[in-house]
Amino acid sequence: MIRVWLMQHGIVFFYTFKRLASTPVTALLSITVMGIALSLPTGVYVLMENLQSISGQAAGSPQISLFLKQDAQKEDIDKIQQRLQEDSQIVNYRFVSKDSALTQLQQSSGFTDITANLTYNPLPDAFVVHTRENTSDSLEQWKLTLQSWPEIAHVQFDSAWVDRLNALLKLGRSVVLMLATLLSIAIVAIMFNTIRLQILTKRDEIEISKLIGATDSFIQRPFLYFGAIQGLSGGITAWLIITWGIAVLNDELMPLAQLYDLDIQLQHLSLQDSISLLLFSAWLGWLGARISVASHLWQIEPE
Repeated sequence: MIRVWLMQHGIVFFYTFKRLASTPVTALLSITVMGIALSLPTGVYVLMENLQSISGQAAGSPQISLFLKQDAQKEDIDKIQQRLQEDSQIVNYRFVSKDSALTQLQQSSGFTDITANLTYNPLPDAFVVHTRENTSDSLEQWKLTLQSWPEIAHVQFDSAWVDRLNALLKLGRSVVLMLATLLSIAIVAIMFNTIRLQILTKRDEIEISKLIGATDSFIQRPFLYFGAIQGLSGGITAWLIITWGIAVLNDELMPLAQLYDLDIQLQHLSLQDSISLLLFSAWLGWLGARISVASHLWQIEPE
């Protein structure tokens, strides 16, 4: 039974593919339009993913400053240093003594007169810590954890660049969603119209099939396969367009990367994202064909 079912679908698939190949120019134009439409939101998505990676390289690991209490002793400093060494999330750290901080402040222009009149050193000992985490939520959690240490008086970090990056990525995801929604509707409309024209040209064949007892599912099957194949072909075209675009951009980015001493290399879609793109494009083609068949096929009845 399964063998017969597979044979029937195989024959329909071969017949549908042959029909698609019989009009190469029309099919190629339709597939190209679908590929370009799919490549736009997918391309923006790829660029946003690469932007997040490149921004992490450019900004480096986040820097957190731990200011100790004024009465902190050497035992307190050693205790904090041991905790920092044992934490796997910390890339590196350095200790800045209060005397060293005051010396640096005295050497800074504009502060010479101020520091000369100081009767005591008001600056605390501090640790400058670089972490692996770079998201705003993670850094806030880090701040609360570090602030709970009894030896720490204040924790400070500059999260402005993290917030700007997250805002930009959020905007990019919204753009991707809007483009994907609008262009998906356009692809479904294109496939709807394509299948509608095919149904009209095959009207006599459909009437004869119904006269000899063909079921609706049997009549619909070639059109659904046609839509899915065209959609999948559009997805493959979009994948090729993105691959070509990334290769061109990588060639242009090479001189810029050398100037800033960065390893900037745009990455292509992952295997999972590539499969998702192909499946989604095939589903869009099938959906457009399914809606068109449901709208027009019932109107054809043998006389």
